[in-house]
Amino acid sequence: MFEFVLIQYERHIVDTSIPYFKRGFVMKHVSTFFMKRRILVAFILFFVVMVVIIVRLGYVQFVLSEEITERAVDSWLRDIAFQADRGNILDVNGEELTQNISAPSVILIPRQIEDKETTAEHLANILNMSVDKAYEYVSKNASSVRVHPEGRKISKEQENELNELNLDGVYLAKDSKRHYPYGDFLSHVLGFTGIDNQGLMGLELQYDEKLSGKSGSLSYFSDAKGKQIEDTPNMYTPPEDGLHLKTTIDLNVQTIIERELNLAELKYHPDGALAIAVDPKTGGILGMSTRPNFHPDRYREVEPHIFDRNLPIWSTFEPGSTFKIITLAAALEEQVIDLHEDMFHDHGHVMVGGARLRCWKAGGHGEQTMLEVVQNSCNPGFVHIGQKLGDKKLFSYIRKFGFGTKTGIDLQGEGSGILFKPEQVGPVELATTSFGQGVSVTPIQQVMAVSAVVNGGYLYEPYIAKEWIDPVTNETVEEREPVLKERVISESTSKQMREALESVVAKGTGRPAYVDGYRVGGKTGTAQKVGPDGKYMANNHIVSFIGFAPADDPQMVVLVAIDNPKNTIQFGGVVAAPIVGRILEDSLRNLNVPLRKEGLDKKYVWPEQPKVTVPDLIGKTRDDMLHDYSNFVIEAHGEGDVIIDQSPEAGTKVEEGSMIRVYLSYKK
Repeated sequence: MFEFVLIQYERHIVDTSIPYFKRGFVMKHVSTFFMKRRILVAFILFFVVMVVIIVRLGYVQFVLSEEITERAVDSWLRDIAFQADRGNILDVNGEELTQNISAPSVILIPRQIEDKETTAEHLANILNMSVDKAYEYVSKNASSVRVHPEGRKISKEQENELNELNLDGVYLAKDSKRHYPYGDFLSHVLGFTGIDNQGLMGLELQYDEKLSGKSGSLSYFSDAKGKQIEDTPNMYTPPEDGLHLKTTIDLNVQTIIERELNLAELKYHPDGALAIAVDPKTGGILGMSTRPNFHPDRYREVEPHIFDRNLPIWSTFEPGSTFKIITLAAALEEQVIDLHEDMFHDHGHVMVGGARLRCWKAGGHGEQTMLEVVQNSCNPGFVHIGQKLGDKKLFSYIRKFGFGTKTGIDLQGEGSGILFKPEQVGPVELATTSFGQGVSVTPIQQVMAVSAVVNGGYLYEPYIAKEWIDPVTNETVEEREPVLKERVISESTSKQMREALESVVAKGTGRPAYVDGYRVGGKTGTAQKVGPDGKYMANNHIVSFIGFAPADDPQMVVLVAIDNPKNTIQFGGVVAAPIVGRILEDSLRNLNVPLRKEGLDKKYVWPEQPKVTVPDLIGKTRDDMLHDYSNFVIEAHGEGDVIIDQSPEAGTKVEEGSMIRVYLSYKK
């Protein structure tokens, strides 16, 4: 543009009439003018550029410096991760139900490995992989490489071998793996973790975030080739270990439950089995187990349906006669029956809506009080009770007791059961529901409902997580309080129910659960299973018993259900009741619950034989044993003639012919 104007201007001023020397002067003057102008423009442009540069430098220096520094540091910095220790799961007394054992992982810095062939050979030999695969790891174009899965959570022997070789570019990152010291105990409740210690099932999954903690790292500066820069510090960020979880589980109670289910498996070869023990005053779970079970350390060795199904909370089935507890509680609360004054005649069956509903006893029980109806678990008698209640009131109480909805236990996979819709309830549905047929419930619903029946009428939410404990200070940082849902029945009704259910165990179908001194109450259950065709299967039942003790102040409620026991009569009183009795007896002794002197005496039916009381032998002589205690087997220990101690202690009731161990001395 400037050139164009200059040419035009020069054409305009050049005049041939002007002398030559004057024309040269004018042109020189014009050229100088424009030269100065160009210099000025150039200077201005230079000044502007310098100002921009200075402003930019200032912006970078004072505004972007932190960000740029961080980017630079990131490009130089290399991290080796250190996993936090997972918080342990504890029983209510602080016993470790889970542990963490050291199992470091192999991390490679390929650019630090000069002899890749030799390093690959060593790694292949120690980590049990091919040399080709090992070479791929050491040759990767990456700042760091995790050897997975061969180098994850290696054994102590592998760790020692790698430490001895001290290979360049080969590092062992602190790592650990979950260990379950009690094997398959409580497996469905505890669950298990994956390769990265992430919770995959059970409590491990339910509370994964709190148990996991936060990972740490070891950081160092490296050059473009991946080698550590000399004279630069390493930076260590320690991991924050996860919180310990103290549960409501009592390991001693759990051990007893596991023992009894193992024995039941050996004896009856069932399709499945389950047991739950709960504190009725809080809703805290004391023990829970499922069969078949698995070892959490080796969960990959079993089919997924085995570890996916925690039967006490997942399975739904017709409860059978254990459900009569709910019908009876509702009837007593509504005062539609009197246990001692009202009578019922059982003919062995009852006709309802054209359906013939039978009693388990052919020919029936004849004339009975309502208390005897309960003791005998008489189906027609409970149909009568249900009819007196009516469908609206009965189903109202059923829902109040928590059936048809999830209990809210802090485990995954809980079922809700199935109830008749109000519009579906007719005379037959009312009748069958009254004695536990035609409805579907979960074991955890049953346990919590019966707990409410015997604890004064209070329905609690079941739970397992009790406290969260800081792993460093061992102080409790969070504690769970029992959650009361609602009060379902009154204390007076609850007291009547405890007395009625104690009589079932002392004088009725629950006699095999009887425990001297602990006043056991409970109810049997025998439920037909529904087959794939929707019809009831022949000779295939789920037999159960739900019991509690002591009857005057319940400390524990226990449910045991055995699915299709073999080579036995499939009755809850025959199979499940004795198991519950043993669980209650051993557990309450372990919990130091004192024996009761009151309570109902057991009614013995042939071929049962009454138990005999162990005499007081302390102070007696060896000769006394030979003459006076022929109905016992006496086993003597020690030297001397005088008994100074004995086992079992005096007053204990045992089977006739049981062994009494006595300890002798020369001194009285």
